[in-house]
Amino acid sequence: MERPLFTVSSITRAMQARDLLRRHGIQATVERVPHTPGMGCGYGVYAPGRAQEALPILIRAGYLAGGQGGGPR
Repeated sequence: MERPLFTVSSITRAMQARDLLRRHGIQATVERVPHTPGMGCGYGVYAPGRAQEALPILIRAGYLAGGQGGGPR
């Protein structure tokens, strides 16, 4: 089963996104993502069991472009 990872543009953005989710009470971790050209920096944010709740928070904060790039993988 695939784990939903939100891909971001840099490791710094991944850490900031993780911290934002934690401030919203969502457990999140930064994890290595298999590199795919054009799909971010190779790191993503994992929010076990709460990806659907995390998605709008990350979009509103500008970490993901609603439905484009980023998003759960």
